[in-house]
Amino acid sequence: VFHGRILARSVVGQETRYEVEVAARYRQRFPLVSREYLWVPSTCGCPALRPGGEYLLMARRHVNHEHTLNRILLQDGGYARPWTPREERLVREAARHC
Repeated sequence: VFHGRILARSVVGQETRYEVEVAARYRQRFPLVSREYLWVPSTCGCPALRPGGEYLLMARRHVNHEHTLNRILLQDGGYARPWTPREERLVREAARHC
């Protein structure tokens, strides 16, 4: 779970790739750097993220069997909400209890 600002968006095959500036990390099972690519499959019912917008994102690390693909994936059931101070407070409170 992290707070990120969308820097750019591009469509690559059947997926959308977002360049994200990571502003804060809340719950982290894998390391994040200050700039990441977030991948969203076209089959995901996720809302479109607009460049310049800030979001709270819950994604997972996706590594294929050959270990040739290692990326952050926002999938169906993931979390993508516009960032607000209230949302941040709720996520920080939840992270303390999880």
